Amino acid sequence: MYQETSMAAEFIEKLEKEIKTLEYELHNELPKEIQTARELGDLKENAEYAAAKERQDLVRSKLGLLQKRLADLSMIDFTKIARDAIGLGSTVKVFDVNNGVEIKYRLVTSEESDVPNGKISTTSPIGRGMMGKKVGDIAEIKTPNGEKEFEILELKTIHDQPGS
Repeated sequence: MYQETSMAAEFIEKLEKEIKTLEYELHNELPKEIQTARELGDLKENAEYAAAKERQDLVRSKLGLLQKRLADLSMIDFTKIARDAIGLGSTVKVFDVNNGVEIKYRLVTSEESDVPNGKISTTSPIGRGMMGKKVGDIAEIKTPNGEKEFEILELKTIHDQPGS
């Protein structure tokens, strides 16, 4: 089982809340919408019915993905994430050698990724290229926009974050 850190707990709570919302929609709201649409008559030409059934399929699919993600997260042992190298939950300040600017990133799960706000996924090219690096290392990364070089200037791991 995993040791909950504030980041992990926050993300798990967010996933659980989204799962509850989708379950409520799937088991309460959508059946009512489908029943109301059925009462409108011919199902072959009933746009409301088709839309409600399509939404039901979409919600089921998303719910399945989120439940799998939650199960996968429960298998992560956060105590095994390095304390001195970049990993999930790390906040890093890097020097972009190509552009001559400093950038701050936080490495997060793919669901939390928000590039404009500095949150990059550990599965993105830059995220993968930084994994395991330490302060002073140079990360040479192949991106869709070409080769990039980042010098690692500062590092706070998930263990250094407040509440961890």
